Amino acid sequence: MNLSPTSYDGITARLSALLPDALLLLVARLGSAVIFFLSGRTKVEGVITIADSTYELFRTEYALPLISPELAATVATWSEHVFPLLLIAGLGTRLSALALLGMTIVIQVFVYPDAWPTHLSWIAILLPLVARGGGAWSVDALLRPGLSPRPGAAI
Repeated sequence: MNLSPTSYDGITARLSALLPDALLLLVARLGSAVIFFLSGRTKVEGVITIADSTYELFRTEYALPLISPELAATVATWSEHVFPLLLIAGLGTRLSALALLGMTIVIQVFVYPDAWPTHLSWIAILLPLVARGGGAWSVDALLRPGLSPRPGAAI
């Protein structure tokens, strides 16, 4: 099948209309939130009591330079709960995505350097959120409509 540039442009325009930026950013928010929130849930007992095994993990496998295992475990666990919930709501989207992007970079550099394909996929999901915010279907857009990208703007 040989598509002319005009046919191709028509097809892509129809696809773009079916996939508005608000939908793409919502899916990015939900997708990244699930990744980090589920990871955070493995670190706690009950609602939000950090498990002893989490502290041990940060003493051994997740050991970071320049920060105590106790502080690292606490910051990581709370971050993996708070920032994903904010992303789901689309509240403070850029800051939340940036925090999780920073966490991803720390994990890549200091914890699992061989896991770059996974981390690259997380970065690919988080970067549009840092750049564009939560989109039209977010609390951010309700609070500050001028900060959201205009409808139809490219991501």
